[in-house]
Amino acid sequence: MPRSRSAPRFPTVTADTLVTVDFTPRARVRARPPGPYRRLLALPGARAFTAGNLLARLPMGMFSVSAVVMIAGTRGSYALAGAVTATGLAATALVAPWIARLVDRHGQARTAVPATLFAALGSLALVLCVRYGAPDWTLFAAYAATATTPNTGGMSRARWAHLLQGDPDALHTANAFEQAADELCFMLGPVLAAFLCGTFFPEAGTLAGVVLMVAGVLLFAAQRSTEPPPHPRTKAGSPLRSPGVPALLAVCLALGAVFGASEVVTIAFADARGHAAAAGLVLALQAAGSCAAGLVYGAMRPSGPAARRHPWTVAAMTALLTLPLLAATAVGSLPLLAAALLVAGMATAPTMVTTMALVQQRTPKARLNEGMTLAVTGLLGGIACGSATGGWVVEHLSPAAGYGVPVAAAATALLLTLTTPTRTSHSHTDR
Repeated sequence: MPRSRSAPRFPTVTADTLVTVDFTPRARVRARPPGPYRRLLALPGARAFTAGNLLARLPMGMFSVSAVVMIAGTRGSYALAGAVTATGLAATALVAPWIARLVDRHGQARTAVPATLFAALGSLALVLCVRYGAPDWTLFAAYAATATTPNTGGMSRARWAHLLQGDPDALHTANAFEQAADELCFMLGPVLAAFLCGTFFPEAGTLAGVVLMVAGVLLFAAQRSTEPPPHPRTKAGSPLRSPGVPALLAVCLALGAVFGASEVVTIAFADARGHAAAAGLVLALQAAGSCAAGLVYGAMRPSGPAARRHPWTVAAMTALLTLPLLAATAVGSLPLLAAALLVAGMATAPTMVTTMALVQQRTPKARLNEGMTLAVTGLLGGIACGSATGGWVVEHLSPAAGYGVPVAAAATALLLTLTTPTRTSHSHTDR
């Protein structure tokens, strides 16, 4: 009798062909599809440039702390140390967009390597000036020279945008991964710097940061297969003239004020209760909350366009920032404040991921590094303003009242997102 076509065909099993099936948990784990981050890092060259970028990005959280410890420890003046680091911040705000424009025009490797080496020379000059008692003005000049440090986080995001064209879900995961990396580096960097400066000698943090930065950028730049192509003759205008970008930069300014005010106020609050040494741990908890939330947010599939999600993330950030304010004013307990900051930090990464996604969408492709660096410049400017405002409130009112500054800054960012037209969120093409 002929076999029916619809009947299933089972192979004949003999003793020679008998196969034992492994039902152990290890076999079941292997059968699961890889998660979004594993798929992301499985792309050719992704792990190599990510490793180099993380190595180069870690010193960004080390240099300012190392400079303050080094200068204050040898010159006996925190005012001088703060003025020198503020000068470096101002120089970075001016120089960083220009460096990013060169990256877009001439390529990442061709621009980032010499810019990094020049910045490394500035850090080494600062060490020598401090070590050998050079005049104070040399400290300002040396630290200002470090402003040529390229925006490695922006270059990494540009690589993901180049590799993941046409895959918005994967790009969302990549942006979340980069934001989590930012939080991790700014959480570990100050701790590592303080440890090196305190354990060995005051210049140890700066010297270690220089080595990590140069090694990381060289490794990152060596991965040419994932580098976006340069745009030497682009007709694209400045990102500042792109629809929606100026409003986003204003949002970044307000968000930076949240971060700057939170740091200063938390340090003052801990110091007022006799636990100044615990301020770093409290701030690290806030960064840890943001890092964890960023990884979870990146593993989720976003619903709707980024422009529609943006007000909701900023609104969540504004709402959660009321928790530290309530903990400080109503209870005044440092452990409770730490828990409130941990929860409040969970809104930071989703907000920043969505903000940077909008910057990518609204910036011409040929000026992508410049657009993202302008966003970082806005954050830095906001951090400076928030630090100054938070310090004034702490001094003239109270440390607990200072937590009203981050809430006001986040509410300002929310107002700006609500008044920005969502139709400007379309993606740019290369021009």
